[in-house]
Amino acid sequence: MKHTFIVTIILILLFFVSQVIGLAIIKQYIDVEKTAEEGVTVFKELPFGQERPPVEQKVSYIFIIIAVLVGTAIAFGLIKFKLWRVWKVWFFLAVWMCVTIAFAAYVNQWIALAVALVLAGWKIFKPNSIVHNLTEMFIYAGIAAILVPIMNLFAAIMMLILISIYDYVAVFKSKHMIKLAQAQSKARVFAGLQIPYGGLKEQIKTVPLSKKAAKKVKEKAKKKKKKVKLVKVTRRTAILGGGDMAFALLFIGTAMKYTGFPKAIIIAAVTTAALSFILFHGRKDRFYPAMPFISVGCVLGYLLVAFI
Repeated sequence: MKHTFIVTIILILLFFVSQVIGLAIIKQYIDVEKTAEEGVTVFKELPFGQERPPVEQKVSYIFIIIAVLVGTAIAFGLIKFKLWRVWKVWFFLAVWMCVTIAFAAYVNQWIALAVALVLAGWKIFKPNSIVHNLTEMFIYAGIAAILVPIMNLFAAIMMLILISIYDYVAVFKSKHMIKLAQAQSKARVFAGLQIPYGGLKEQIKTVPLSKKAAKKVKEKAKKKKKKVKLVKVTRRTAILGGGDMAFALLFIGTAMKYTGFPKAIIIAAVTTAALSFILFHGRKDRFYPAMPFISVGCVLGYLLVAFI
């Protein structure tokens, strides 16, 4: 097992919840009246007049893959030159925009903007696990609200195929995805779920002390003529990349246009089961490309509901 049982279950539940929240938000953006009139799914406009990319549905996957490659290149450029402040500002703006779009599905756009501003600032500049993972539940819903309307099922499947190949190469061959994840964790700005934990062994061997407290411990030990060794605390963290959540939601959200909301939930459940397989069978302290498993789960889930 890649992580402890408890941590694994938390990751699985958060992934599934993120998909359900995302589907609910995408559904809220569907214009029911126009959809009924025109016979095809019609979506409402985004808040503040933001426009969706003007691309044809059948080739939208090309736009998405290019965006991923460009975004990865920019990220590595920021890492190489250690432009951590630029990284944080860029990430802050992205989180602010996506969470605003997600919240605006249910509340006034100005209220959504204000609440998203607070959460984005909290997430980036005063991070903690609760706020970080809470915002992750809505970030990908915002992305899906932008991209799902410009996709069809063919584009969604092509996206899964290409991103799965890319994920495999990025983790097992070039390994640049591992470096990117490590750099994000170091900068404390990570796109994806983060569940910090520490086993009993780590808690016994490490003593989380400030410099002042450590000095007092050493002075006290010196008076008693005892030796003390203070070990730097390293907090283990279980992670699941944001891309894994986003691409799954893009496919399932697109499938929802053809299957409806209840069946989309079933697809999400099957996809979650596929992710669970790699989490339960993966080896500790090793990185795995999750997208091939998630993609299989997405397609199997769709085929399942197609015959229901």
